[in-house]
Amino acid sequence: MKNSRRSFIAKLGALSAGTGLISLAPGCANETQKQAVDLDDSPKTNFKLTIFQTTDVHCQIHPHDELYWENGESIFKKAGGYANLHTFIQQERAKVENSFLIDTGDMFQGSMLSVKTEGEAMVPILNAMSYDLYLPGNWEVVYYKKSMQDLLGSLNAPKVCANMYHDLGNGQKGELIFPPYYIWRVNGVKIGFLGYNDHLVPNRQSPNYSEGIIFTKPEDNVAHYVDVLKNQEKCAFVAIVSHIGLSQEIALANNPAAEGVDYILGADTHERVRKPIQGKYAKVVQPGAFGSFLGKLELTFEDGKVVKDEYELLDVLADEIKGSEKITNIIEQVEAPFKSDIEKVVGYSTIPLYRYFVIENPIDQMVLDALSWKIPDIDIVLSNGFRFCPPNTTPDETGNIPITRGNVYDMLPVDSIVRTGRVTGLQLMNWLEKELNNVFAEDASKRFGGWVIKFQGMEVEFYAFGDEGKRVKSVTVKGEPLELTKTYSISACERDGDPADVICRMNNVQNVVNKDLTLHQVMLEYLAENSPVTPTPKGAAKALDAPATLLTQVSGVEYQFR
Repeated sequence: MKNSRRSFIAKLGALSAGTGLISLAPGCANETQKQAVDLDDSPKTNFKLTIFQTTDVHCQIHPHDELYWENGESIFKKAGGYANLHTFIQQERAKVENSFLIDTGDMFQGSMLSVKTEGEAMVPILNAMSYDLYLPGNWEVVYYKKSMQDLLGSLNAPKVCANMYHDLGNGQKGELIFPPYYIWRVNGVKIGFLGYNDHLVPNRQSPNYSEGIIFTKPEDNVAHYVDVLKNQEKCAFVAIVSHIGLSQEIALANNPAAEGVDYILGADTHERVRKPIQGKYAKVVQPGAFGSFLGKLELTFEDGKVVKDEYELLDVLADEIKGSEKITNIIEQVEAPFKSDIEKVVGYSTIPLYRYFVIENPIDQMVLDALSWKIPDIDIVLSNGFRFCPPNTTPDETGNIPITRGNVYDMLPVDSIVRTGRVTGLQLMNWLEKELNNVFAEDASKRFGGWVIKFQGMEVEFYAFGDEGKRVKSVTVKGEPLELTKTYSISACERDGDPADVICRMNNVQNVVNKDLTLHQVMLEYLAENSPVTPTPKGAAKALDAPATLLTQVSGVEYQFR
C-alpha cells in the first residue's frame, strides 16, 4: 500500500508539472486568485462585491443524488460534482465585478479516493477550483496533524483558523497553526475574514486524530480579533468563517463576544440556510454540503460602508450544467488507479439510501442490520450519528439500487475495528441522556457533533425538547423493560485513541474485546449474503415531541431545511 501510494503521489507531481495548472506544494496564487486579492485599492464611491462559499463537500467529486424536502416530502435530483461546481462558480463570478471564493472545511475526508490517497488526490482538484481562502474543518485531522498541515499547505490559497494551536505538551499552547484572519482589499475597502474550527474536535473525532493540537472556544479570543479587524485594520465588514455547526454559530451570533461581527459564514452541520438567521450581533448562514450548493453573499458599498447585504443559496443542479473540462481531466487522472475498485458493485438495496433525518435513516439501519447479522449474540448494536454521505437512489438494470465499494466508503470513510463489551442498564440510561443532550440541548452552545446515536436491539421513547437529564421516557431491550442493575452486551466500533474501556463515548465498559473484524468487512459480507437489502428504519428511536422526519436539530429560530 505504501509503495503504491508513493507511486501515485509521484504521478500527481508529474500531473502538476505537466499541466501548469496545479501544484502539490505551496506557491503563487493563480490568476483568478490574484484578481481576488490584489484588486486596485483606489477609492470608489459606489460598488458591490460578492462572497461565494462552499463547504463540507467531503470529497464527493462526481454528480450524485441529492435529497430536497418539498411540500413535506423527500424528492431526489442530481447535484454537485466538482466539474459542475467549477463551471457554475465561474458563471456566477462572471456576473459580478468583485468576487471572493471560500471553502469552509471537510475537504479531505469522505470518499474511497480520499482514503486511498490520504487526501492527496483532492489537492490538484481544489487548486484548480481557484479558491481564495480555506478554513480547516473538523475532519481535516483524519490523517493526523502532520498530514493535515501537509495537505492544507499544498493548497495555493491562504488558510485561516484562530483556535487551533500547536500542543507543546502538558496542555501548554504554542503558536497558532494557521493565521487567525485574512484581509481582502477592494476599492480601498477592507473585508476581514476570521476563522474558527470546532473546539470539540478531540471529542467528536477519534482522539488520536487531533493529537498535537489544542483547540479553544471561539469566545476565548473572538472579541480580541474583531477589535483588531475593526479598529486597527479598519475593516468595513467582518465575517467569521466557521466550522462549528449551525447551533453553535447561532449561539456565537448571540454572544456579546461577537459584537462587531457582521456575518458568520458557517459549516459542519450541512444545514441549508436560504434566509440568513439574524442573531443579536451577526447574521448566520450555511450552504449545505457535498458540492450541491453555493452560498452567495452580495454586499453593496457607499462611501466605504456596507449599506445593503443580500444572500442566496444557489442549487448546483448537475443536469443543468456542463462540467468544466479542466476539472474533469484532473478527476479522471487522479481517480484512474482506483476507479474499478470504487465502482465495483458489492450489493443492492430495494429502497433509496440516505442519511438526512436527525433520528433514523436507511443508511444507518443498514449498518445496524449488518452488525446484528454478523454478531447475533449481542443485545444492542450501536452506530454513530454521522451526517456525511450523499443519497444513493438510482436503480440499475436490475431494478434495484446498486451499492458500490465506493458507496461503502462514502457511508463509512473510517474502517474501524468492531468492539464489544458489557454495561449496566444505569450506564445505558445515563449515556442516552448525555447523547440526546448533545443533539437537542436547550443551550445551543452545548450541542455538538452529528445526530441521534443509532441503535438496534434497544427501543427508546424520548422527548427531544425535554429537560436535560429527563428526556428519556422509556427503554426496552429485546422487548423487555430496561433494568438498571442488569448488564447488557453492546457492540460498536473502536475509535482510534479511545481508552480500552470506552465504546461509543460510553465510559467504564466491562469485558471489552476488539473483534477480528472491521466495519467494512462486516458490511461487505452482509451485502454479499443478503442482497438485495431493504433497510427500512424500525422506529427504535422515537421522539414523542418531534416527527420521525425531523431534518434539523436547530430550534427557536426562523429556519427550515429544504
